[in-house]
Amino acid sequence: MQYRTLGRTGWKVSEISFGAWAIGGAWGHVSDEDALATLYKAIDSGVNFIDTADVYGDGRSERLIAQLKKSLKEEIVVATKAGRRLPRQLVAGYSRENLTAWVEDSLANLQSDSLDLLQLHCPPTDLYYRPEVFGILDDMVTAGKIRYYGVSVERVEEALKAIEYPNVQTVQIIFNCFRQRPAELFFSQAKQKQVGILARVPLASGLLTGKFRPDSKFVADDHRNFNRHGEAFDVGETFSGVDFATGLESVEEVRRLLPAGVSMSQFALRWILMFDAVTCAIPGGRRPEQVADNCHASDLPAIATETMAQVRRIYDQKISAQVHPRW
Repeated sequence: MQYRTLGRTGWKVSEISFGAWAIGGAWGHVSDEDALATLYKAIDSGVNFIDTADVYGDGRSERLIAQLKKSLKEEIVVATKAGRRLPRQLVAGYSRENLTAWVEDSLANLQSDSLDLLQLHCPPTDLYYRPEVFGILDDMVTAGKIRYYGVSVERVEEALKAIEYPNVQTVQIIFNCFRQRPAELFFSQAKQKQVGILARVPLASGLLTGKFRPDSKFVADDHRNFNRHGEAFDVGETFSGVDFATGLESVEEVRRLLPAGVSMSQFALRWILMFDAVTCAIPGGRRPEQVADNCHASDLPAIATETMAQVRRIYDQKISAQVHPRW
């Protein structure tokens, strides 16, 4: 496992880290035993950064991570998120009262006195034009409730606006072979301001594992079943906003580019790490073997320039029209 510096925090974090949505909920049932085994495998594989949120299983994901931390000798960084508990996403909901309550809930779930990194969880675009909200977060840092804060965004516009605030340390944004727009302008701006970038949805909700077929089925409580058209939250969160059939066709083209002995997941993750503005990718996982496979991506050699160009060609020809203008 290789490590990269997370923005201006000074933390060296594993370039393949762990996203804990799947062990919380909305990806089908995962037992506590399996969830903890998956977390331990991540640590054994060199992961020292875990991303979660208060709404992943209504705090379940955070509580599982607290159990993990109790048994560890080594220090790990835990990032969580707040804001999706609101019944409707309105800027007014990001009040001092609500932010304080969400932070206190996460502190209790994580059994901690201070949150390592708090991220606003895909708030409305208008929020990024309200400096008073970021002032509340500054006050929480001063009070010792959080060490650092950042944002998780849907759109490049939001990311660019967020990093105008001097104390935004990190931006979490969807970036993968099927969502390439962030690399065009945002990455250079973030590097200039030394803002850490967490590449979320790095495997396009599993599309880029290469394991799905046209007849693949997903259980009722898996967002890949119930959010195909954005019924529950932004459609870009599910398969990166790519039509499933188009995604499958594109995956088969990417598969032809794989070096010998490299899995689709590893290739997709190594592709992300080719961009030095990215601090880490945060794939999820429900089983230990998934995590182990993902983590091997960190040790792979660089992808050839011609192969990178071929991935871009596939994106331009098959994917870009569906996602590039929207996010």
